[in-house]
Amino acid sequence: MIGQRGTDARACLNPRLTWRSAGTADLDGWAALIARAAAVEQPVWFERRADLAQILDSTNNPAAANTILGVDGDGVARAYGRITKNRDGDKALGFGCVDPGWQGQGIGSGLLGWMEQRTRERFAGDAASGQPEAGPAPRLRLHMEQQHRHQAALFEGAGYRMVRYYNEMHRPLAIGIPEAELEAGLELVAFGPELHEAVRLAHNDAFRDHWGSEPRDEEAWGFVVHDPLARPDLSAVVLERSSGTVAGYQLASHDAEGAASRGFSEGYTDLLGVPREFRGRGIAQALLADAMRRFAAAGMDKA
Repeated sequence: MIGQRGTDARACLNPRLTWRSAGTADLDGWAALIARAAAVEQPVWFERRADLAQILDSTNNPAAANTILGVDGDGVARAYGRITKNRDGDKALGFGCVDPGWQGQGIGSGLLGWMEQRTRERFAGDAASGQPEAGPAPRLRLHMEQQHRHQAALFEGAGYRMVRYYNEMHRPLAIGIPEAELEAGLELVAFGPELHEAVRLAHNDAFRDHWGSEPRDEEAWGFVVHDPLARPDLSAVVLERSSGTVAGYQLASHDAEGAASRGFSEGYTDLLGVPREFRGRGIAQALLADAMRRFAAAGMDKA
């Protein structure tokens, strides 16, 4: 739950910077800001220019209202924030960073206040449009990596609490790949555009009661399948032969720039899902084994 910090989102922002919504002309400076923060904070992954360009294309979360960029007197981006929210969702998600050289001056606290107020405005707008009819109380969810204690201190100081941990797991590919065969009647096929919609629907079904998950509409799914790091050649889908129904899917990506900085290359499974009626038949294991074979064939070190 988010606290009350006033009624004007921009009133929360630190006056040392000039604030505006992000636009196409800001892409290079915005990406450079995130890269400077990442060089110091060493996150597992961070947004790059192509990712930010995708964000600007959103119609569900227009950048003019849902991004904020703080620039100094020389026009250099020093901080940013943004939120996303599904129209009928029960929460908004917040993202942002402050240039390491500008931290400790209350800029992050102001950004958090801006995100909270924009979240209230988004929930109020949904209620005014009648969707949902009886909307939930505004909630803002934030993600951080465990080593980022400065972010933890900011969030905890503002009354946020930890609700879930996520783990990134690695497996070396040089130690051999497990064998996993599909049952008769199931077929593993390549993931291509002709399966985009069927896999979207299967994903929404498979994750319909997964913690924190919300259905992905065509725009949100487009950002998945057209992600700059997406690797359909490293992905796969399992179909039921008789009906053509999607019985499972593994969607992978590869971050070549990250490989250079981390010292190893990896194929990354972004999404792995099996709809309920197909569970317990070894489909996920077969998809992961197939992914490992694809990653290894592409010369990668880890899955």
